[in-house]
Amino acid sequence: MNVNPTNAKEDTIVALSTAQGVGAIAVIRLSGPSAISITNKVFKGKDLEKEGSHTLHFGTIRDEGKVIDEVVVSLFVAPHSFTKEDVTEISCHGSPYIVQRLIQVFLKHGARLAKPGEFTQRAFLHGAFDLAQAEAVADLINADTEAAHQAALNQMRGGFSERIQALRQELIHFASMIELELDFGEEDVEFADRGDLKALIEQLLEAINGLVNSFDLGNVIKNGVPTVIAGKPNAGKSTLLNALLNEEKAIVSNIPGTTRDFIEDEVTIGGINFRFIDTAGLRETTDTIEAIGVKRTQEQMQKASLIIYMFDLAEDTIVEVNREINQLENLGIPFLKVANKMDVAQPELKAALEKMEGITYISAGNKENIEGLKEKILEAVNLGNFKTGDTVVTNLRHYDSLLRSRNALNDVLAGLGNNITGDFLAMDIRQALHHLGEITGEITTDDLLTNIFSKFCIGK
Repeated sequence: MNVNPTNAKEDTIVALSTAQGVGAIAVIRLSGPSAISITNKVFKGKDLEKEGSHTLHFGTIRDEGKVIDEVVVSLFVAPHSFTKEDVTEISCHGSPYIVQRLIQVFLKHGARLAKPGEFTQRAFLHGAFDLAQAEAVADLINADTEAAHQAALNQMRGGFSERIQALRQELIHFASMIELELDFGEEDVEFADRGDLKALIEQLLEAINGLVNSFDLGNVIKNGVPTVIAGKPNAGKSTLLNALLNEEKAIVSNIPGTTRDFIEDEVTIGGINFRFIDTAGLRETTDTIEAIGVKRTQEQMQKASLIIYMFDLAEDTIVEVNREINQLENLGIPFLKVANKMDVAQPELKAALEKMEGITYISAGNKENIEGLKEKILEAVNLGNFKTGDTVVTNLRHYDSLLRSRNALNDVLAGLGNNITGDFLAMDIRQALHHLGEITGEITTDDLLTNIFSKFCIGK
């Protein structure tokens, strides 16, 4: 790691750690060498500098003798705290005025305002956890579904880091053997068995490929699934959106072309967030406004992760259905074939569709088989592959580093096949180690840390 904890700033930082706004209570956190002494200067109660770690103390915070609020101070003595520094957490009444006044008092007595993510950054710098675990803290705070919460929790507890560390340690052993060979270059000795090294690289590539391939699922878990509801006018797209949301979000009418622009809202299904987008009907039109809506539908379909394409069992023909399916297949985006209005279906169309595979029948207006459709939607995003405790890559930075590691390892494998010299092998192995180290923070820079922690909320 290029950043040493001893180089961390020696000042004491302060910030509101609970959400902004009015609430029953708010928590203000101080961390640093003077956190306890600064708090003690303005706290009327026990002498905090004489109290033990992990204790609570009731009293008042005063400014020049004037009481600002009654508070409870939580005391954490280094290294037994989140940041591994002295920490105090002041629980006060959740008035924005009180919070502002208390922070002003702490600033006046020597603290400074924390930067975004600075508490977590200090925890990382002092070895409380590695960089991947630190990033998981932000993911855990932002998790709004069960699956996102579980994935972040697994990463924060070190599941992902342990996998990366294990891969890296195996590679370090062979790297050291090859480096040793370079020291005895004139004697033509070989300390690293090339057959064993090839077998190890193949094992590492298999493990890394598994992590890389998990990113699609991880991205779904973390960010949700943009899902477009498309089809011809009057196929029941807006009715389906309302049925999925269980509210009248979209205007429903028997008049074709009612939806001129897209409407969207989010629904959680099986622990995954889906952003459903109801679009204008796809058809040739001379109406300028409707034509713009059709164009926007096509744009949304191109950007979607999943398309729910609706057929109208009461109006469509099998020729139209086959043409639309071919067009969808050419898009190269996963899609579900949904036949709507099963309660008023044309017998001949229904009979023809029953010969096809993968069609889900619903009646959006009567809310028939909506739950069955939800199951199909979940199957389409492969959530069944995610189990509690699974190591899943959810972070784009980690994904990029894994790709770079994989490329370097493939170069090692190619080099072994071509019998290249140890110095070139060592160069490629160093690259792989470097990129794996970037994930957990063994290899890092000030710019990287600034970029990562600046995305955290202030107070975390």
